[in-house]
Amino acid sequence: MSALPILWTFRRCPYAMRARLAIQSSGQQVVLQEILLKEKPAPFLAASPKGTVPVVQDGDGVIDESRDVMLWALGRNDPEGWLDMPKEGDALIDICDGPFKSALDHTKYAVRFPDRDEAHERAKAMVFLNDLNDRLGRTDFLMGSKRTLADVAILPFVRQFANTDRAWFDAQGLGPLTKWLDDFLASDRFHAIMTKYPPWQAGQDQVLFP
Repeated sequence: MSALPILWTFRRCPYAMRARLAIQSSGQQVVLQEILLKEKPAPFLAASPKGTVPVVQDGDGVIDESRDVMLWALGRNDPEGWLDMPKEGDALIDICDGPFKSALDHTKYAVRFPDRDEAHERAKAMVFLNDLNDRLGRTDFLMGSKRTLADVAILPFVRQFANTDRAWFDAQGLGPLTKWLDDFLASDRFHAIMTKYPPWQAGQDQVLFP
């Protein structure tokens, strides 16, 4: 029997969250190895010198981009049909990972960017969130009546933005978006990917996920 793939992950990282969501949906079992970003273990850095999570080691292959990990897992098994999504969904993920994530970082970590105006960056993020809200005002999920890759790829970043100032977020009148987010946060699916594990150490018992 071949060894299971290894997933290097960090619980609170939104990139790692969406990778775990896709792996969970696919049912592809992996060996989960939790790390601390401030104490990255040598085997993790040997697998992916850039030092970001998630990373999947599958035999001799290494996948170190979260969207690629999602596609790897769902390419093996996609029981919920998340990959059955119009190209528009990929474009929406591109905006999330590009302009929105940039504005999110400049808002959440404003102290690191003294040359940026926090209010202006927050307003830039709201352009994307208003688009999502409009979509969710018409359909239950971003691409229509069912959840797709776009929903699970974007949700962890909307969560991160909302958590920078939840009271402010809730006051923005984003009713459909807020319901979409809160339904996700209350779900068994979300709680199952947010289980706390101690940081990986050599020689420890394997942690299987899902």
